[in-house]
Amino acid sequence: MATFSSTSSAHCASSSPAFSNNNRLHHHRTVSSSSIRFKQRFPRCFSVKQSSKAVHLQQDGASTMKVSPVKDDNPAKILKDGILSVPPVTPPEESIDNAKFDFDKENSTVSITVVGASGDLAKKKIFPALFALYYEGCLPKHFTIFGYARSKMSDAELRTMVSKTLTCRIDKRENCGEKMDQFLERCFYHPGQYDSQENFLELDKKLKEHEDGRVANRLFYLSIPPNIFIDAVKCASTSASAANGWTRVIVEKPFGRDSESSAALTRSLKQYLDEDQIFRIDHYLGKELVENLSVLRFSNLIFEPLWSRQYIRNVQFIFAEDFGTEGRGGYFDNYGIIRDIMQNHLLQILALFAMETPVSLDAEDIRNEKVKVLRSMRPLRLDDVVTGQYKSHTRGGVKYPAYTDDKTVPNDSLTPTFAAAALFIDNARWDGVPFLMKAGKALHDRRAEIRVQFRHVPGNLYNKNIGTDLDLATNELVIRVQPDEAIYLKINNKVPGLGMRLDRSNLNLLYAARYDKEIPDAYERLLLDAIEGERRLFIRSDELDAAWSLFTPVLKELEEKKTVPEYYPYGSRGPVGSHYLAARYKVRWGDVGSEQ
Repeated sequence: MATFSSTSSAHCASSSPAFSNNNRLHHHRTVSSSSIRFKQRFPRCFSVKQSSKAVHLQQDGASTMKVSPVKDDNPAKILKDGILSVPPVTPPEESIDNAKFDFDKENSTVSITVVGASGDLAKKKIFPALFALYYEGCLPKHFTIFGYARSKMSDAELRTMVSKTLTCRIDKRENCGEKMDQFLERCFYHPGQYDSQENFLELDKKLKEHEDGRVANRLFYLSIPPNIFIDAVKCASTSASAANGWTRVIVEKPFGRDSESSAALTRSLKQYLDEDQIFRIDHYLGKELVENLSVLRFSNLIFEPLWSRQYIRNVQFIFAEDFGTEGRGGYFDNYGIIRDIMQNHLLQILALFAMETPVSLDAEDIRNEKVKVLRSMRPLRLDDVVTGQYKSHTRGGVKYPAYTDDKTVPNDSLTPTFAAAALFIDNARWDGVPFLMKAGKALHDRRAEIRVQFRHVPGNLYNKNIGTDLDLATNELVIRVQPDEAIYLKINNKVPGLGMRLDRSNLNLLYAARYDKEIPDAYERLLLDAIEGERRLFIRSDELDAAWSLFTPVLKELEEKKTVPEYYPYGSRGPVGSHYLAARYKVRWGDVGSEQ
């Protein structure tokens, strides 16, 4: 690794523009073992024996495993080595040498630096997620957590701040206070500017003190505004990268505002990091029900044959919040609901839902299939998009504010707080099936769900019993991501009695009733994945390009034409235009009506 003098310029703008060649050799170079890690990851948190194996795989992959090249492809040599010699037996993946693991475990460490440690995201999500992983025994034996921010703070002050958000929620087991104290002892703080090479060099010295000569792996979580991503990455890569282990950086959304700015951000990041060092986090991909989506589809024969245009009439992706921006409009007004929710969260879930069966559970195989879906999508037209903005409304004697009543929002803002869109995938499986999305703030309830509406039964014998509204008799699969995680299937059923009266009933898997374990927070899963180098749930640069290429033309058209959003009352079901959009494709939103 290149060395840097402590007398270097105080700002990264004048530092070396690229990762050193030697440092690139030391960043994460693993034999592809994503599927192995996938199988062992969660059992690892609860079993000492399995824990040893799983961590060994990751650490060996990062620092000790090597693939030997073929030195001689002479046919005679191959014949001699392959037939006349007895090749060494490679132990199976499940029987890894524990002695070697113990050696690696004692001689490696992970340093996690939360850049922007004084912000809300760090306090409310990142530190609590790290503590939950520690509480469950999922973090390596040797680890250190550093907070880095511009605020002046001591180690003790950071620990006090962090302790206020920690809870022993998982199973509510004993020794909570003891575990909390042990975790906080691993937390330290270093103040510094995000564009200061000198400050990051000082952080590097502190990290080395705690790494104590072990193989050092470093994870940087950028919990900071996107306009300072590059400065922080530049300083971290040139001044605080691991010398003999891997270095990874988690980047929070937004990843740009459109195709052009996203591509520029990616190019800038790749000046200092390789693609497999960049972990673009979309926390919705870490939600339990989103993780379960591929399991539901690919491991259940009952669903796999139905997953096509032949049986599915439409698919809906619904995201609703029952609160507005409420003082946080300054950030939101620069992006709007389409960029904030639809282009990333909902589109990523759509790609997982609609993809073909991947070759394996390896991260690249899964991400390859997602990219194919995104590239197969029909260009989005402005006619297929409805935008809205909530206005003030009085209900039950309480007056709820309009979006523009937020003091951080301009009075003449046209930024949509609601959007609905009809999208289509032009491939053999999904040709002609409407994929409807809607997302909004200040609506009547809070939910995130996928609703799969199946086609009507042809020549249904019971039409006269059902009545004229066939939509009420439509089979529907609902995957509720939040709140109260559940999967349920709506079927037609005979009401008990002497008459022939039909009713729609739910075959219901309510997670809270079926499983007594508390569901981990999405950040826990994604942080664990990043530490292990598992990339399935992180966004690759070509995925990002394909997603932005779908939405950028419509976003530009909305802004250039200064399209006025349809106003809807705070606490309502959103703009009426969204219902007309659905009706155009003979669809009724599944969350409308008394039976949901």
